[in-house]
Amino acid sequence: MTARLTFILFAALIVCALSLVSSQHKARKLYVELQKEQAAAKQLDVEWGQLQLEQGTWGTHGRIERIATRELGMRLPAANRVEVVPPLRAETQP
Repeated sequence: MTARLTFILFAALIVCALSLVSSQHKARKLYVELQKEQAAAKQLDVEWGQLQLEQGTWGTHGRIERIATRELGMRLPAANRVEVVPPLRAETQP
């Protein structure tokens, strides 16, 4: 009876040890994957910042005015042709 109990406990010990090794291996693989994803996220953050800077550069008033003048042939109207439309007030809106 003692030999049987010893064998069962030894088998349980082996199963526990193998499951421990397996879970540690999975944890290491997941940690490596996490590090890769964090590096990719960091790279995307850098790219997002660069794109925001580029968008700000492309949308500056000076650049838009330069393109409108040179490439599209647009010009400012004479002062007597400019009309300013006053904003609607809350009580006059339908």
